[in-house]
Amino acid sequence: MLTHVWGLMAHPNREWKQIKEERETLTHLYEHHVLLLAAVPVVCSYIGTTQVGWSLGGGTTIQLGYLDALGAGVVFYLVMLAAVYAVGKVIRYMAKRYAHNPPKQSQCIVFAGYVATPMFLSGVVAIYPLIWLCLLAGTIGLCYTAYLLYLGIPAFLNISRDEAFVVSSTTLGFGVLILEVLLGMTVLLWGYGERIILTLLS
Repeated sequence: MLTHVWGLMAHPNREWKQIKEERETLTHLYEHHVLLLAAVPVVCSYIGTTQVGWSLGGGTTIQLGYLDALGAGVVFYLVMLAAVYAVGKVIRYMAKRYAHNPPKQSQCIVFAGYVATPMFLSGVVAIYPLIWLCLLAGTIGLCYTAYLLYLGIPAFLNISRDEAFVVSSTTLGFGVLILEVLLGMTVLLWGYGERIILTLLS
């Protein structure tokens, strides 16, 4: 896993070729890549939220208890895993429209799992949860994710650059939508989780 993570960040063109040659299974991807990397932002958010607290500016800090943060973390983790699956479905849908020999659904999800690597890694900054810092890291992660997507799609689907641009743009648009939902859930679950729970129980 670490080899692919480093390769995608340092020399993505070469790494995409190696990943394609491996023909990795969906089960292996989730066991050795997605499940571990998706835990990075969750664990960092858990530590940051319980030990430091979300800084909202003006001296306001929201800090969750251990149980509230654990519940928020479990939900956040499952949503990220589902997001990878959903992006893979979008890639599969676009592949059937443009590729002559479209890859299987499982292969598209594998591809989506690797594309999401920078987004997972950007979650490290949540260990010190400043909103502006998390937004900055998320933006950088999104930009590099887009770069990986535009590099990898032509070879993955065996289509022209023009067709790949359409597929990548559609996939990226869907991914940004998911990212906005995740960011919203992050603020609600990690920043206001305790208040929401207390409101529902009152």
